[in-house]
Amino acid sequence: MVKEKYDGPILEIENLSISFFTRAGEIPAVMDFSCTVMPGEAMGLVGESGCGKSTVALGVMQDLGVNGRVVGGSIKFKGRDLAKMSQAELRQIRGNEIAMIYQEPMASLNPAMKIGKQLMEVPMLHAGASKAEARRLAYEVVEAVRLPDAERILNSYPHQLSGGQQQRIVIAMALMAEPALLILDEPTTALDVTVEAGIVDLVKDLGKKYGTSMLFISHNLGLVLETCNRLCVMYSGEAVETGSIETVFDKMRHPYTQALFRSIPLPGADKNAAPLVAIPGNFPLPHERPKGCNFGPRCDYFADGVCNARDIPMDELQGKAFDRHETRCLRHKEIDWNAKPPAKTEHEAAPPGEVILRVENLRKYYEVAANAIFGGGETRVVKANEDLSFVAREAETLAIVGESGCGKSTMAKILLGLETVTDGSVNLSGNDIGAVPIQQRKTRTIADLQMVFQNPFDTLNPSHTIGAQIMRVLEKFDIGNSQAERHERMLQLLDLVKLPREFATRLPRQLSGGQKQRIGIARAFAGSPKVVVADEPVSALDVSVQAAVTDLLMDIQREARTTLIFISHDLSIVRYLADRVMVMYLGHVVEMGTTDQVFSPPYHPYTEALLSAVPIADTRVKKKRIVLEGDIPSALNPPPGCPFQTRCARKSSVPGNLCDTTLPPMRDLASGHQVKCHLDQEILDAMEPVITIEATT
Repeated sequence: MVKEKYDGPILEIENLSISFFTRAGEIPAVMDFSCTVMPGEAMGLVGESGCGKSTVALGVMQDLGVNGRVVGGSIKFKGRDLAKMSQAELRQIRGNEIAMIYQEPMASLNPAMKIGKQLMEVPMLHAGASKAEARRLAYEVVEAVRLPDAERILNSYPHQLSGGQQQRIVIAMALMAEPALLILDEPTTALDVTVEAGIVDLVKDLGKKYGTSMLFISHNLGLVLETCNRLCVMYSGEAVETGSIETVFDKMRHPYTQALFRSIPLPGADKNAAPLVAIPGNFPLPHERPKGCNFGPRCDYFADGVCNARDIPMDELQGKAFDRHETRCLRHKEIDWNAKPPAKTEHEAAPPGEVILRVENLRKYYEVAANAIFGGGETRVVKANEDLSFVAREAETLAIVGESGCGKSTMAKILLGLETVTDGSVNLSGNDIGAVPIQQRKTRTIADLQMVFQNPFDTLNPSHTIGAQIMRVLEKFDIGNSQAERHERMLQLLDLVKLPREFATRLPRQLSGGQKQRIGIARAFAGSPKVVVADEPVSALDVSVQAAVTDLLMDIQREARTTLIFISHDLSIVRYLADRVMVMYLGHVVEMGTTDQVFSPPYHPYTEALLSAVPIADTRVKKKRIVLEGDIPSALNPPPGCPFQTRCARKSSVPGNLCDTTLPPMRDLASGHQVKCHLDQEILDAMEPVITIEATT
């Protein structure tokens, strides 16, 4: 079925208002929202959780559920008002003309149906294709999304594919009908940064190939920069700024957009000399929105009697420098947008102290049955960690980075006593604890080695107050001689994480995500630990909250001189706060050094690819593009020789088959800088920077 080319706006949203109707009454989710997406254009939609991004997408899909309703404005697709279409017309458009890709790929895949059959359904339902023709198209589209061995993929069930492969199949399914509009709702959030880079390139290439317009929803400004032509920034249900990527990034004209950029770790940010500026206050709940400007209570430029006097409409900026650029700010002409952010207290870099944690030749193997469901058969070995050796010093932040499956979390479990070593040692302040499970560890050892988890929602008991949960930790660690002493210490911990003392009587459901993570930090530091393992502690938080939580961790670390093991896939955060970095791949440490050493050439080829994949929200940044092919191999069947050799772009530079047969030794490149690689020193020395910053004119 050949679709007619449409020259007008693909999507026109005008003054859209969406509300949800509950027992508590009407809850306005989106208000006075407008945006236009032209043919072939990619519009980015960014903002904090709860700002209304996904509600707009569901409004476009006409899928607001029984409680949601459009209460004002219109949504037009190719000039037709979607609200006036019949259910039959909407069914014809959904999937055929408008397709949506969700954050979790398994939400779009049937676990009981093979991939080939699921892909074949699209052309058979929407274009009336025959079974043979649909199979041919499915094969072609699997190859188009760069998946190897298309026949095997078509005959696989979803659970037999990795997360990145599943997301590629969902993208293939969405694009099979060649829709005019593709909506992507955080499509790469759950993926590794290297997989994310491949998905982004794929979406861009396929968008150009099919001429598809896109509405790209994300909280990652760097990702939007790499993917979109235009940008719409949302805050508390409203669009507050919209324009081309270049004008919004470089000539922003709304205080919220400016505050977002100041709270993310761009090149030049430094935890001591140039700390991030967190947005003060909290995101307003729908029934607590202020009068006038929704951002007013958190804005540095708020003027009483002006910003809160009336509703504020979008204002179009005039001049050649602005391309369809609008802002919802009354004072945008008065503000000096080139002024530097208000000076924050600079900190002297804390000198690292003595070695607190020493890990030597750590190995962690798991024995699994070949038939994992029913048992029996040949026993196989999973090599989760292989010969890990490193030290961490007092008051130092050691970052550990790498893709999922590289062994980061297994190592963290060993440090905490949730797993024990197969071989090697873990020495904490002179005591070897590697073979001691947590049940057998002394109370002081447990208190000395604490953890801040990725998801603050899962670490708090929903039926106990915040104060009771912190006091429970103090009791376990034998801190305080009485309930009164422990109660006072609990209040001091709330002060430490910059939360009001009255939060002690609140339940977890009454706290925001960032506030819950602060409670997680308070509990981790309750026993005055020597080492805190932070496993992706800010990845579940909005970027504006990330800055506050990250700086809080740094402040506590400076005061208590705690050693921080920071596990992350976000190299921008790592560059900002880490003193040293350890790069892991398939259970091995492949590079280690100071942050400056690891972020500057020479690199291990894997580190080089990781840096290339990091989305950076700065138009001055130019990156060398290195997209890794394939997925990280299984620790159940690792490749011989170098663990990275199956994906290495520089392997051909090594003579013979050395990479295929021999594990590289750990080499010293400079003082404290080590790489595990066979590349000649001349090749390493000739490496160019992956990330460069162009001078502004």
